[in-house]
Amino acid sequence: MAPPAFRAAAVRVRVPATSANLGPGFDAFGLALGLYDDIVVRVADSGLTVDIAGEGAETLARDERHLVVRAMRAAFDRLGGQPRGLEVVCANRIPHGRGLGSSSAAICAGIVAARAVTIGGPAALDDAAMLALASELEGHPDNVAACLAGGFTIAWTDEDSARAVRLDPAAEVVPVVFIPSTEVLTETARGLLPKTVPLADAAANAGRSALLVEALTRRPGLLLAATEDRLHQDYRAAAMPDSAALVAALRSEGVPAVISGAGPTVLALSDEAGADKLLQFAGESFAAHRLRLDRDGAGVLPLDG
Repeated sequence: MAPPAFRAAAVRVRVPATSANLGPGFDAFGLALGLYDDIVVRVADSGLTVDIAGEGAETLARDERHLVVRAMRAAFDRLGGQPRGLEVVCANRIPHGRGLGSSSAAICAGIVAARAVTIGGPAALDDAAMLALASELEGHPDNVAACLAGGFTIAWTDEDSARAVRLDPAAEVVPVVFIPSTEVLTETARGLLPKTVPLADAAANAGRSALLVEALTRRPGLLLAATEDRLHQDYRAAAMPDSAALVAALRSEGVPAVISGAGPTVLALSDEAGADKLLQFAGESFAAHRLRLDRDGAGVLPLDG
């Protein structure tokens, strides 16, 4: 097979933050949120340059170790070959280590950008292949599925390949995120989970997960009951006591609230009338932001947009 050809012009890719689990849908459900990272990529004559603004500007590597670059390299391998050089500019707005899918966003951005700068890229690496590669790099498909497709996604692994379906969330759902200043590593949060859980808890989560599909897409009035979880949030509470307390406080007021992904961000699902009122729950420990739902997922945008 002949090596691929690359576009001379730069491409700009935008990827959304995501919230996984949504309470009971552990490692399966994802929701795309209107908070974005942008990257601009150009194929160069030689070398690699990485520029970073925003989140991680002081700490992230600016070489082959950068997650966007690693994802691009993996995608170029699937597309048939590496370009001679790369220039990568990242504008990061998704907080790192907060349970809002920052690593999934970086992976998806790299894969989408690599496909976009490769002539014939969409035919050589279709959407299903992008999801499979992103899941392979991330280790699980819930965040990357929502990041790529937007909306509300249900993801699973079938014969070692990730698959997902996308649904439209109800228009009246308004997400509010409460982001603490401290990080919790996903590995730390996963390390707190037991290897087995009581059958009654597993059965309860199965029912609530099924209910959540109906609640999030058609009947938001059921979201409080549908977001109840027994599989992971209580076990992780010790690593994020303030977040666990905030979830309990919100739910006691009738607000559907969950730990976002592995935490420690708290996600509340409100409506237009109630979203602004929730901001008062932030206190001194959290920065509260009313967002919108992202319905488009990762995509290529005009450079001057």
